Amino acid sequence: MTDSASSPVAGSEPKTVPPFAVIPGAQVQQVLEGREKQVVELVEQTYRVHAAGDSVNPPSYFLRFPDRPASRIIALPASIGGDVGVDGIKWVSSFPDNVASGIPRASAVLILNDRATGYPFACMEGSVISASRTAASAAAAADWLSRGRGRPRRIGFYGVGLIARYIHTFLDATDWSFDEIGVYDSSGENAEGFKGYLERSGTAANVTVHDGPESLIRSSDLVVFATVAAQPHVHDVTWFAHNPLVLHVSLRDLAPEILLASTNILDDVDHCLKAGTSAHLVEQMVGHRDFVDGTLADVMAGKVSLADDRPLVFSPFGLGVLDLAVGKYVYDEVARSGRLPVVEDFFSELKRYG
Repeated sequence: MTDSASSPVAGSEPKTVPPFAVIPGAQVQQVLEGREKQVVELVEQTYRVHAAGDSVNPPSYFLRFPDRPASRIIALPASIGGDVGVDGIKWVSSFPDNVASGIPRASAVLILNDRATGYPFACMEGSVISASRTAASAAAAADWLSRGRGRPRRIGFYGVGLIARYIHTFLDATDWSFDEIGVYDSSGENAEGFKGYLERSGTAANVTVHDGPESLIRSSDLVVFATVAAQPHVHDVTWFAHNPLVLHVSLRDLAPEILLASTNILDDVDHCLKAGTSAHLVEQMVGHRDFVDGTLADVMAGKVSLADDRPLVFSPFGLGVLDLAVGKYVYDEVARSGRLPVVEDFFSELKRYG
């Protein structure tokens, strides 16, 4: 009998094991910096492919620790078709206590798998990819959801870590400009640090650090929540009486009564209504999903009309297919440049019988 690894079975298509590359964060950043518009377009197209059913995006899997209840590591397996055509998984950790030590809360790797053989062909630093796809999703939502109400000129950032910085970068790169930028964080030091970043970014907006969340929200027409909150901490519906556009990126900040008084757009209904998100708490409270008005893909397809007489809240759970699409884009660009860092002989057992 011939070895199946070196001699394909009669009638089958020959397959080869792809080379395995390890792409560090510096290369990821080099590819993505300055290409924010392309990444936003890629994310929008991925939402369309996902909505058309050409994807597999099972529930995220949470690894939790009894001795470290604030921390978790999440697995996001997925497969995306369309022009991307790749399988894979993101393995992302969230350790909020890192912030006190001066290092980011989240770290991640992204694995890309070959669709023909199943072999992984890349391991990539994933936190920059994750932040970029999150920011691109937020920028896309801000664009599409403001088309019927005019672009906001006053933005407020509630929570000012890496994700907030990336969202500001993507908004700036996609031709948003603001007269006022508000900043609030439970850490005054972090709020001042973010103000310094904004001023160094060259913004022409007036930057204000608020001493409380109410003044930030009331003075902002676009509010970005990017906190590490595990449960709702904003409860007063009257703070949103001016009907702002809210990018509820961190998913667990808003009390159910605020969502019930708002128009609610999600990235994926099934994913958003689990894991104790604010939207999940609403479903548990009312026993139905009628408060959900649609998905961002529905908005892009013209299937949802958006009222302008109530707050408009976008809650993106964050889909693994987005990480795959952005990761494959990075991989292709690095490969095209001829600088793909391949690990020789990563797969060493390639003959079935030795």
